[in-house]
Amino acid sequence: MAEDTNNATEVLSFRLGAEEYALSILKVQEIRGYDNVTRIASAPDYLKGVVNLRGIIVPIVDMRIKFNVGNPTYDAFTVVIVLNINGHTIGMVVDSVSDVVTLTPDQIKAAPDLGASVAAEYLQGLGTVGERMLILLDIDKLLSSEDMGLLAAARSAA
Repeated sequence: MAEDTNNATEVLSFRLGAEEYALSILKVQEIRGYDNVTRIASAPDYLKGVVNLRGIIVPIVDMRIKFNVGNPTYDAFTVVIVLNINGHTIGMVVDSVSDVVTLTPDQIKAAPDLGASVAAEYLQGLGTVGERMLILLDIDKLLSSEDMGLLAAARSAA
């Protein structure tokens, strides 16, 4: 079976707890280690605070807390994926970053309603690469819904 490289999608895969997720590589600005954050009063638990990244105030969202997976730890191995979402820079804390994967349309299936920690409207589908199953996130919808209002408030409070 020939791969249709014209419609291929490149995604960055990462781990949250025991699951492997992925998002469009086009949204990724950089990958960096976790820095100390400036906490924001009365922010939700998953909004860890903000950091100054080369003069830009960047809210840091811990997806492990947001999705209620695993026990978040913050050490030298904690990873932050810096994203550009609708013109806003947002940092997303994950357990680890795996790799960049190219998915062809036949490797992407519709996501079933699993009643999982991630609401179905934030899923683009499931990607399969050999034995691996990647949960494909619609990161725009996830971070720009009501959460984006919180993130904008956090940015202006810093």
